[in-house]
Amino acid sequence: MANPKSVLPLYEKNWYKYNYKRVFDSIILILLLLLLGYRLISVNDYSLPWFVAFLCECWFTLGWIFTMSTQWSPALVKTYPERLLQSVEELPAVDIFVTTADDKLEPPIITVNTVLSVLSLDYPSHKLSCYVSDDACSPLIFYALQQASSFAKHWVPFCKKYNVQTRAPFRYFSDDNDECTTNNEEFRQEWLQMKDMYENLSRDIDVDPKSIPNLHESDFAIFSNTTRTDHPAIIKAIWENKEMVENGVPHLIYISREKRPKQPHHYKAGAMNVLTRVSGLITNAPFMLNLDCDMIVNNPKIVQHAMCIFLGSRGEKEVAFVQCPQRFYTSLKDDPFGNQMTMTYTFILGAGLAGLQGPLYCGTNCFHRRKVIYGLSPDDVENVLSIGSNKLSEEELKQTFGASNDLMKSIIHALEERTYSTNDINVKKTIEKATQVACHGYEYGTFWGKQVGWIYESIVEDIVTGLLMHARGWRSELCTPNPIAFVGCAPGDNLATMSQFKRWATGMLEIFFCKHCPIFATIFAKLSFREFLGYMWIINWGFNPFAQVCYSCVIAYCIITNSYFLPKDWGIYIPILLVIFYNVYTLYEYLALGLSTKAWWNNERMSKITPMNAGFCGFITMLLKLLGVSSTVFEITKKDIAPFSEDDKNATRYTFDKSLVFLPGTTVLLLQLTAILIKMSGFQKQGLSGNYECGMVEMLCSVYLIICYWPFLKGLFETGKYGIPLSTISKGGILTCLFVILCRRTVSG
Repeated sequence: MANPKSVLPLYEKNWYKYNYKRVFDSIILILLLLLLGYRLISVNDYSLPWFVAFLCECWFTLGWIFTMSTQWSPALVKTYPERLLQSVEELPAVDIFVTTADDKLEPPIITVNTVLSVLSLDYPSHKLSCYVSDDACSPLIFYALQQASSFAKHWVPFCKKYNVQTRAPFRYFSDDNDECTTNNEEFRQEWLQMKDMYENLSRDIDVDPKSIPNLHESDFAIFSNTTRTDHPAIIKAIWENKEMVENGVPHLIYISREKRPKQPHHYKAGAMNVLTRVSGLITNAPFMLNLDCDMIVNNPKIVQHAMCIFLGSRGEKEVAFVQCPQRFYTSLKDDPFGNQMTMTYTFILGAGLAGLQGPLYCGTNCFHRRKVIYGLSPDDVENVLSIGSNKLSEEELKQTFGASNDLMKSIIHALEERTYSTNDINVKKTIEKATQVACHGYEYGTFWGKQVGWIYESIVEDIVTGLLMHARGWRSELCTPNPIAFVGCAPGDNLATMSQFKRWATGMLEIFFCKHCPIFATIFAKLSFREFLGYMWIINWGFNPFAQVCYSCVIAYCIITNSYFLPKDWGIYIPILLVIFYNVYTLYEYLALGLSTKAWWNNERMSKITPMNAGFCGFITMLLKLLGVSSTVFEITKKDIAPFSEDDKNATRYTFDKSLVFLPGTTVLLLQLTAILIKMSGFQKQGLSGNYECGMVEMLCSVYLIICYWPFLKGLFETGKYGIPLSTISKGGILTCLFVILCRRTVSG
């Protein structure tokens, strides 16, 4: 595809050094190692809390090494889309996948706005195809897309005519948009007309599914007698760009894969594999973009930016996928629930990993090479023609990709980098063949989900799929154009944040205990060592909560038993300096990014609350799975266009429900309160020796935890959704009593 005559590069990658970060990172690591060394040489202090604290601090030190390595070589890519047409003879086609799974948690208006922003991209329309996966088999989603396609015939030309930057209508027509105040009368009239049409569209799709007009007509007949877990494969061409008009509306295709009760469907990974097969039969574009239903296009030229990386001199042979960072259009001031992850995306998931083998695949906002999804490795690129020769028999192809002859032909085309011409694409004629590969039994006995497509080993299918690509020797790149490529909806409350983090923690542990573990990928495959440390950094989201909970229990144990776990004499300065340096360092980073001190504190507080509750529950869930007691479940995060108002005083308040996810935090808080009460009431027993006593520092640690858990403390006395349910408090109280009894028996023994 690339033009060898072109001299100017399509993209440049620049590495940076943040010396202040290296200095602070090194100081913190040295202090952690000094603390561990002090514990080892202090033979006279050996005890149960001392040993548990040592193990936890060993894990914290290891986690800090993961963090250091990941953020020490940051890099950013600069793309030159204006050079693209000078470097390639023809722009490649791109298939775009939008996924939704619940029409209540993910309202159709959100999906519609994402689809409209995709259809209006500044890219030749005959080179784009949009596939929407509806895992709920909702007639409302289908109806909404039908209505949106009619609106798109007006919206797409309007956006391209006036070079509209924000192409999701609900964002474009927001209250703070003053474009209609222009003196251009023609534009003002069209703007008002578009706004009126969008408002009508919003009203039309805000209906009960049973009241959809013409529900029993032919297009909707197939939805009768279906449920979200029991229905046939449904593929409908909502709009087909038959004339392949360059400035028209791209293909829009609805897909709901077949589901049957008690048959595994592998959650989002299964839906992505169906999208890959169906699109391979219909349009077979060499590149694919996958988006969650709430991730709207914020930069209409993002496809050109991504193609610069893919089609660059190095990118063509090395880059498997291009990841764009996640940013959010709905966010509360000062990030009260710590779910915007600004620092994480800036220094680690973003530029940090980009300087190594590449950023992780984050499940959305990502461009893929189709041939890489089909299992090709960099070593196979030169010998790709062997796919179509005698080296791979028809039986081997069927065992890998399934029994569809048409799909095998399209896969061979993709692997050999032969693309469909406009005359080869006939959407409606291909749908019947595509329905076959969307059936639930098609993957049986094949390599789909094992070595081909999205991998099924974990409920965080994105991380494990990207890991497999890196293990094969591919790189990935980060694409950060200005303005940012996509923006989405952050979880609107702590309940959604907890649900999301629990899934992440469980999924990370599934990866660690599966055959695609980063350790194996480094030893036996081509995952670089520092990229391995990067994967271990995110997998640590599953392990670290256990260490945090144990450490908090050690604090309470020492106060109750009148013992200590922190160094005495000069050694106490090590943890004190560690706390000072860490907090000054993180506060400086927040302020340097233009964030507030309150945002820093909220994230510090939530870095204790979220892992010790949702993360710990994820750890227990994985433990039960390993023991064969239960299996993991994919939980969908609730999304909404406007989940809160800046003027809503309750928007930042912590809410609770009867979920067990709040039990660890409630118990930890009750433990600290009970320990301090015992200390202040003089009910402590004499320690194991006269010099073996709880100090003021242990008390300060307990008070610090209580301050971090202030929302839980308020929840003990609140009612309704802002109060911790009595059942959770009772369970936490029982666990606290058992812990105190065990502590007393330890001292008595």
